[in-house]
Amino acid sequence: MADEASRIMVDFRTEPAKYKHWKLSANGPVATLTMDVKEDGGLRPGYELKLNSYDLGVDIELYDAIQRLRFEHPEVGAVILTSGKERIFCAGANIRMLNQSSHGWKVNFCKFTNETRNAIEEATAESRQGYLCAVNGPCAGGGYELALACDWIIMADDGSTTVALPEVPLLAVLPGTGGLTRLVDKRKVRRDRADFFCTLEEGIKGQRAVEWRLVDEVVPRSKLDETVQRRAAELAARSDRPKSAPGVALTPLPRTIEGDRISYSSIACVVDRSRGVAEITVQGPAAPPPASLEAIHAAGAQFWPLRVARELDDLFLHLRANEEEIGIWVFKTQGSVELVEAHDRALQDHAADWLVREIRLCLKRTLKRLDVSSRSIFALIEPGSCFTGTLLELALAADRSYMLDGTREGGAEKPATLRLTGMNFGAYPMVNGLSRLASRFLDEPGRVDELKRRIGEDLDARAAGEAGLVTFTPDDIDWEDEVRVGIEARAAFSPDALTGMEASLRFGGPETMESKIFSRLSAWQNWIFQRPNAVGDKGALRVYGTGQRSEFDRRRV
Repeated sequence: MADEASRIMVDFRTEPAKYKHWKLSANGPVATLTMDVKEDGGLRPGYELKLNSYDLGVDIELYDAIQRLRFEHPEVGAVILTSGKERIFCAGANIRMLNQSSHGWKVNFCKFTNETRNAIEEATAESRQGYLCAVNGPCAGGGYELALACDWIIMADDGSTTVALPEVPLLAVLPGTGGLTRLVDKRKVRRDRADFFCTLEEGIKGQRAVEWRLVDEVVPRSKLDETVQRRAAELAARSDRPKSAPGVALTPLPRTIEGDRISYSSIACVVDRSRGVAEITVQGPAAPPPASLEAIHAAGAQFWPLRVARELDDLFLHLRANEEEIGIWVFKTQGSVELVEAHDRALQDHAADWLVREIRLCLKRTLKRLDVSSRSIFALIEPGSCFTGTLLELALAADRSYMLDGTREGGAEKPATLRLTGMNFGAYPMVNGLSRLASRFLDEPGRVDELKRRIGEDLDARAAGEAGLVTFTPDDIDWEDEVRVGIEARAAFSPDALTGMEASLRFGGPETMESKIFSRLSAWQNWIFQRPNAVGDKGALRVYGTGQRSEFDRRRV
């Protein structure tokens, strides 16, 4: 499986006509997402997706459906998530898939499913498109974690339908998609009850599940559909989404891959395998933004901020899944500072509009995906760059940034500058709930207020360095050597140590449910996925379903 994962490219681009595992239907203010996993439709050979269990391919479709519901169906205020299988909701991540997967594949799979569940929660909280889960059969592991991402859980009370998180007793691993965190942080399940629940293979059903806050409601199976529809209508009635506005089609994303070059309309990525570097150049907009809100709607998926968000998102996912050994992402930008600022102004001026809100949220999700991608991030700010506002976030997300002081000898371009816009002050919070500027200046909150007064000002290398917005400002004489040495030194370090170091340093300040999932939980799961108790010859994950008993090393570490 590890060889397969490295040889076959994963494509994250899909659309409803290509879905194998989900059915999406919309009826006025209520939509339904039905999980009906095709057993022989796995992304890789060697396993069957029985009992509505899932692999990465199933979740790629789910993420696409969530995106389309937000952009293409503004009239939808509530989404019912349920199963199309008779008497089974979801058995969670496919165990045989996990057993056959490399360590890196398992970790990236869990990361993407986490991001997808977070997108559901963001849709509820920010897009006012609430999710309701109808549990119509046994719901275990990742299946229950999917339910936990929803705003309301209704379960059939039929004597056999249960919810369970059986990973610890069955597989010697953790629920990998935020289950532990959502139990206590989101649903406020009492710790002792959560402890018992997470060590119970068979799960909990009926009224006890309600009393313990594991679900919100249980109803007889004969009344499940009726109750779900009524609750969904109530949820939709509380939404502020427009009832009759036309949606914006998320048209297919053009992309070409030629050798080590990946190209989109606004992004070019060149992979240097000898150095382990991906050089990513983002092209700023070629024209001013549409002059009116109506024109922005008419532009749809071609509106530059939405287009660049979708392209960056796809590139990040492609590199994460298909280029594991490319550990350093170097960002550059090219284009007009004024045009980027003008597009940011459009995003601010029309922030109350449903579509602009979705575009801003899409950009936020994409930048968050960059933050948690377990790659070293460098930014190179040179003459001709347009690290302004939204694109400046790429440099603020970097572990290290270099800004050329002045121009190159004989160069005709003006010196590089940075420009802040209002979008840098809270529009794109990180998983810790803070803006990248606030995270940068944890001990100097007043610095952020000072920078807010410099919105629209062109900051050259010296001013940007004094403002704390860049790391180093070498001149033309030292530029090539400093950048080269910085990247070469980074590439020489242990990727494992870098992943741990970067994750620890990027998210200072307050802890949120989301930061716990991506730091504490991910770190533990990453470690446990390598332990013999889980993946050794007699480990629980390895012998699951064989009839053999797992053998544990009883020493606590």
